[in-house]
Amino acid sequence: MTETIRRVFTYTVYRVVALAITVVIGVYLAILIANMGGYVDQIRRAQIREAVGASVLGDRALQGLPPSELRRIIDQRIELEEKRLGLDKPFLVRSFGYLWDALSLSLGRAEQLSSDSGSRQVRLILLERLPATLLLFGTANLLLFFFSLFAGLWLSRRYGSFLDKLVIALTPTSTAPAWFYGIFLILIFASLLKVLPFGGMVEAPPPKDKLHYALSVLKHMILPTLAWGLSSLFLSIYSRRTFFLIFASEDYVEMARAKGLPSGIIERRYILRPTLPTIITQFAFLLIGLWTGAIILETVFNWPGIGRLTFQAIGLYDTPVIVASTVIYAYLLALTVFLLDIIYALVDPRVKVGAEGGSTL
Repeated sequence: MTETIRRVFTYTVYRVVALAITVVIGVYLAILIANMGGYVDQIRRAQIREAVGASVLGDRALQGLPPSELRRIIDQRIELEEKRLGLDKPFLVRSFGYLWDALSLSLGRAEQLSSDSGSRQVRLILLERLPATLLLFGTANLLLFFFSLFAGLWLSRRYGSFLDKLVIALTPTSTAPAWFYGIFLILIFASLLKVLPFGGMVEAPPPKDKLHYALSVLKHMILPTLAWGLSSLFLSIYSRRTFFLIFASEDYVEMARAKGLPSGIIERRYILRPTLPTIITQFAFLLIGLWTGAIILETVFNWPGIGRLTFQAIGLYDTPVIVASTVIYAYLLALTVFLLDIIYALVDPRVKVGAEGGSTL
């Protein structure tokens, strides 16, 4: 028992340290990319010079001053603005400050974006957009996950049937991204048939009655949900069907059939249970993906979620918002990977935690 506890403790420390290093490297790379290695500083300085110059030259109280005095005032205000934004320090120095703030979840203030209430706090901006993303992608991903799971299991019982061949033939359609299908769905159902809205989350002005408001939201969810499903449906069904077929051909499954066990028991005990680690992994990463949404799909449908917020932040070079989204995702990813190792040991007796420095099968 003591040896087992020691191995589990050693393994836990090893995994925590490894995941922590991964998170630090990932977040710092996100900071470098979001700032383009410091190039965004040059863009900001140019914007500051332009804004300050226009402000000073447009001030009637200063128009009578000589050009040299105007230049001095402009330079002085530019220097103050750069100091306020921290641009008076080298980017490399500031990048480590950004890293510490990000890792400590001090998300700070956005530089360009604001919440609907007018707040510049990144935390409030993200929390304001999060429910819309969770609603859309939670619904779409959960429907896709469970439908493809049961459809794959159903097709595995009907290997070689017409529907099986049809799914295989339609699998290449899943290579197209969701926004590609979204454009065609908007063209057909919104533009031509005029039965569904072009985008948004609710009608304008929003209905005051809660029931009508909910129905309006559901109506606006149809096209983006359908686009998300079409982009992954057949590939998901095909992959799960193939996975179940592989396990259904194992010797122990054939032995169970030879013993006359009912097909339901065989599927639950001998086919579904060995696939639980894979199913749990897919479901866990699905839950993480709900947080970030889909940048282009939300933009195409004008859905007010985290994905569209990230797209706006990229266009406006709003580094705090970009980094905050990446940090939250990195923490969720690291926590999920750590918990998955523990779950594997619980659902699969073949997994030995701490054996030879890691989980082994």
